[in-house]
Amino acid sequence: MKKTEQLGPYTLSWDSGVFPLGGDALALAAFSTVRPGWRVCDLGTGSGALLLLLAGRESGLSLTGVEIDSLSARTARENLTANRLSGEIIAGDLRTASLPAGGFDLVVSNPPYFPVGGGKSGGPARSEECCCLEELCAAAGRLAKNGGRFALCHRPERLADVICALRANRLEPKRMKLLSHSPEHPPSLLLLEAVKQGRPGLRVETG
Repeated sequence: MKKTEQLGPYTLSWDSGVFPLGGDALALAAFSTVRPGWRVCDLGTGSGALLLLLAGRESGLSLTGVEIDSLSARTARENLTANRLSGEIIAGDLRTASLPAGGFDLVVSNPPYFPVGGGKSGGPARSEECCCLEELCAAAGRLAKNGGRFALCHRPERLADVICALRANRLEPKRMKLLSHSPEHPPSLLLLEAVKQGRPGLRVETG
């Protein structure tokens, strides 16, 4: 059964079998730095939700998504077409996708959170069966231009892993935000944005 969600001026649709829209993607899209006319690449784009959300924030974006699941890739293409947005969705592995090195102003990703064997399950959409954190950051580091940005969401308990993987790929963490369901609960979501070959200096944001 097809589900739909209104995302600002755009409508997102997806069928059963495609990872559903969640609060993490909404938070990441609002957190990411984006400017009019930027070239944007979403690694593991799923239904294309992040691309629609970012396109709703700024005009004239060049949109690219990479998705290994064929059904999800087709869904992302359909969502771009239905909303009259031009863009490219590549059905393939983000580790080997044929994309220009340094070709993007902003790379984004809402990746699987749990390492294989880490005690969590949920298939490739939630665990790193197809691509681990280090491989994701390597792809982002290759695709972002010098001075370009990589924004991702993750689990707070993996903060050290995320920072190490970013720095190993010339991505310097510059902005970080932790979100919780309520003041009484510990943070449940990490938002982090890095700059390729940026200078050290991390700003922790609130609100």
